[in-house]
Amino acid sequence: MPIKKEKQLLNKPLISVVMSVFNDEKNVTKAIESILNQTYQNIEFLIMDDSSTDSTFEKINSFADKRVKLYRNETNLGLTKSLNILINYSMGEFIARQDSDDESSPDRLEKQFQFLEKKKLNACTTRALVKNSNRGIPLISHLLPTKITMMYKNPFVHGTLLIQSEVMKKIGLYDEDFKYSQDYKLYRDLLNKNYTIKIMYKKLYLLNMESNISSKHKEQQKRYFRLAKKSNFKKFKKKKGNFYEN
Repeated sequence: MPIKKEKQLLNKPLISVVMSVFNDEKNVTKAIESILNQTYQNIEFLIMDDSSTDSTFEKINSFADKRVKLYRNETNLGLTKSLNILINYSMGEFIARQDSDDESSPDRLEKQFQFLEKKKLNACTTRALVKNSNRGIPLISHLLPTKITMMYKNPFVHGTLLIQSEVMKKIGLYDEDFKYSQDYKLYRDLLNKNYTIKIMYKKLYLLNMESNISSKHKEQQKRYFRLAKKSNFKKFKKKKGNFYEN
């Protein structure tokens, strides 16, 4: 590696990208490549194979990259527990998410890191382009105050999360009582403790919405969403300005 490039990496904090995958042999290769091809290169990529029964593990294991750290559950533990395991193994100053059936744009992490630093935020997400369509999401959530939006829907795209590791650990990681809607519970915990999270207006993620966890388990998602809303949280402080920021 050229000396100039080594210095550039040393000047940037390490980002730990975490991804749990179960039986996704069709999509996982593109997901991994989208992270390894990031313009922000000072990363470690922690991948958990959650006891897949197809060729997922073999596909992951084929990536001979020193930044990739591969783990495998002996039994299927689910997304929430798998992500917490990876976060506990991580070494980065920041934690980033990636889902196995989605793809990140090459400049996603770089732009998110710059946005986080510039706005002095604890966490941020980006908008996404839905695969096989021209639809961007979230669409109009920024027109409502955060408190109101979070009462009716989850405006954040989980796979695009970038969060300070210290903050993630202070709130206790993902709540393992939530098999579904674990990200919504996380955002509620963040806001309840007055941490800052915003959505970048740019679409830096290609999101699969066909046959994914949310579409396969809609009723469970709704149930856990309602449970998160009913939890004993403090009222959100009123925030000024829109939800989206450029």
